[in-house]
Amino acid sequence: MKFKLNNKTAIVTGASQGIGKTIAIELARSGATICCISRNKKSLDAVVNEINQNNGIASSYSCDISDPNSVKETISNIVKNYSKIDILINNAGITDDNILVRMSENQWDNVINTNLKGAFNCTKDTIRYMMKNKYGRIINITSIVGLTGNSGQANYAASKSGLIGMTKSIAKEVASRGITVNCIAPGWIETSMTEILEEEIKNNFLNQIPLKRMGTPEDIANAVIFLASDEASYITGQTLTIDGGRIIN
Repeated sequence: MKFKLNNKTAIVTGASQGIGKTIAIELARSGATICCISRNKKSLDAVVNEINQNNGIASSYSCDISDPNSVKETISNIVKNYSKIDILINNAGITDDNILVRMSENQWDNVINTNLKGAFNCTKDTIRYMMKNKYGRIINITSIVGLTGNSGQANYAASKSGLIGMTKSIAKEVASRGITVNCIAPGWIETSMTEILEEEIKNNFLNQIPLKRMGTPEDIANAVIFLASDEASYITGQTLTIDGGRIIN
């Protein structure tokens, strides 16, 4: 069977809930050993327990990815425990919406520090080990908002657009070392947040999606598994949009 990840060690940031949780679970089902990172240790441990109870291998690491020292220590501990890192999924992200004229400096900094600087921190400390082993898969979870922009989300859009630019640059830097770097840009995905929306709002969103349905976290996880696999070894510096056709040009 293709797209198997046996004997691979993967890091997933923001793995305590939502898309990150599903990515971690599905990577484990594909055979990878999963290192789950989040600030929410209690929720993280629940994910790790679920993976381990289903014959997977996972461990949890409480870490603030916006703090370079915290990231450095965490990555060092992972390497000590597993001797290598093959796959990095930069999934952790937050929103703190406001129109620009009302957006505080803290709102801007918090989103940029988690979504963009956090990915920078994790990639920088992980990629050293990948370069040594001449193998790696880095997958950054961006958003279609990083491609289109969105009113009230200047900070979020900037962080996600910046992630795409960072991906392209790093892909060029490390291609000769057997490392690929790609983005996945989800559209409207079913999560606990979308469940509480009114039907009228949901229908308005669905009318903008040619496939007439929301995506699922599994839709994103399946793409992650492909890009993390050996079968995707000739794909780098790309952004795969998974949005049901929402932003077809």
